[in-house]
Amino acid sequence: MRISQMLFKTYREAPSDAEIKSHKLLVRAGYIKKQAMGTYVYLPLALRVLNNIENVIREEMNNAGAIELLMPQLLPQEVYQGRIDKFGSSMFRLKDRNGKDMCLGPTHEEAFTLLVKDYVTSYKQLPVTLYQIQNKFRDEVRPRFGLQRAKEFVMKDAYSFHTDGASLTETYKTMRTAYTNIFSRLGLDVVPVEADSGAMGGSGSQEFMAKNDQGEDEIAVCNHCDFAANIEKAKVVFDRDNSEVEMFDIQKVSTPAVKTIDELLEFFNKELGKNVTAKDFLKAVVYESDKGTIVAFVRGDHEVEETKLANYVGASNLEMATPIQIENIGSVAGFVGPMNLHHCMMVADNSVLNMKNFICGANEKDKHYINVNLSDMGLSCIVDGEEQSSFADIRKITTGDVCPVCGGVISIIRGIELGHIFKLGTHYTSLLDCKFLDENGKSQVMEMGCYGIGVSRTLSALVEQYADEKGIVWPEIVAPYKATIVIANSKDDVQVKAAEKLYSSLEKKGIDVLLDDRKESIGVKLNDAELTGMPYIIVVGRGAQDDNLEVITRRTLEKQNMSTKEVVNFLK
Repeated sequence: MRISQMLFKTYREAPSDAEIKSHKLLVRAGYIKKQAMGTYVYLPLALRVLNNIENVIREEMNNAGAIELLMPQLLPQEVYQGRIDKFGSSMFRLKDRNGKDMCLGPTHEEAFTLLVKDYVTSYKQLPVTLYQIQNKFRDEVRPRFGLQRAKEFVMKDAYSFHTDGASLTETYKTMRTAYTNIFSRLGLDVVPVEADSGAMGGSGSQEFMAKNDQGEDEIAVCNHCDFAANIEKAKVVFDRDNSEVEMFDIQKVSTPAVKTIDELLEFFNKELGKNVTAKDFLKAVVYESDKGTIVAFVRGDHEVEETKLANYVGASNLEMATPIQIENIGSVAGFVGPMNLHHCMMVADNSVLNMKNFICGANEKDKHYINVNLSDMGLSCIVDGEEQSSFADIRKITTGDVCPVCGGVISIIRGIELGHIFKLGTHYTSLLDCKFLDENGKSQVMEMGCYGIGVSRTLSALVEQYADEKGIVWPEIVAPYKATIVIANSKDDVQVKAAEKLYSSLEKKGIDVLLDDRKESIGVKLNDAELTGMPYIIVVGRGAQDDNLEVITRRTLEKQNMSTKEVVNFLK
């Protein structure tokens, strides 16, 4: 492809709304263009990368025995009737001309289940794994990071159906191997981690995280064993402290305009002359949910893990309570404590069980209690009409915590979620009455698995892991072109003819390359070649008259001199 004939434009500056490296570089290098908030045009170079990524995914999915098809993106809302409330405002909803409620598919579990229900009736047809590569739509509250969190994105989603759990487990293992192969072939540094199933339902899931300091997800990893888990899932090891400590009498103290843990530390240590740390405070976080008002308590140096909390109480969503909602439970924002609250559910993290003589809000403006102990707290937790323990693992695991597998030390790293596999069991098949006849002619509910890869997010992750200070660096397997041929001086007939000869020779060998035949300076062309990131840059310069070309390996910037024939053989 000649750049002069291509839809191609680069930029010296990154867009003002770009926060991370991949977003900045993909825009600057002419790969994507923002259409609207959270939606992007995949320009010709980006589309070729996407196609190459998809080719790798297809090869591995097909090798794993999966069958490709394509579902509609526009679906009746009734397809999602079992969890439409869980999607909430993230689902794009509309009506057709007949007034029927429709939506743009955010994911396709139900659609595939209904399809299999109609086509598969006997155990002889199982197991079966179906997949598609298609755009998905989710109305993100805050689209950001370019392709990493967009409203429209490309996904590979697969669904397997089985006669029993053993068959599901076998396919789950097969898909895990396929995913490992996909990310390995793409050259990505990916770690599999235990994960929460979230709105997908079912039991057992694993995410594939690309390591990246700018990633949105936090991962707990052990320094001594292979344990790795999303912090939403990572279990915190808790040991009850039964040591004897003198208990003091509870007292109410005045804390004018002091609300946060940092403000409280400064106030108690400076104003009251006490020697306290964040561990001496009980932090309260108030949420509104479909289960009502929930007050979560954690030690002052910890943070609430909202997914753990929601799973524990069975809530579909959590939102921060407003000051008025906090008043409705008998407290004041910034001064919430566990005593004398009403019309709410209270849950404390297990670590609170070891707290003694601590400080907490007094449910009055500018007031806190000191010397609080468990006997002073009025915790209550009623879930679905049944009383549960008021203490649970609801905090985020942190660096230095104990590994739940081997007892080693936990570290927290960041990553980008690229893939997620689930054992859904009968979660959807029971709901949609997806059954088969077993060998005895008896009707049974199918077992189901689900396996997703964010294709467009994978493109972004490749840039994150491989780019350098000069621009994008594509692995050869996904690069839009194998090389860029740069004519140093487009006015020099010898250089132009040499470049054309090389270009023609490579094309005849089936090697896709870019020919930069623009009337630009060598500096502009080299900058663009480095920015766009093809694996090799071939400079046709003054040495062309002696058939001496310069080959630059983009990853290392190593330079070699070769003849035209040697370049062809090298790239071949």
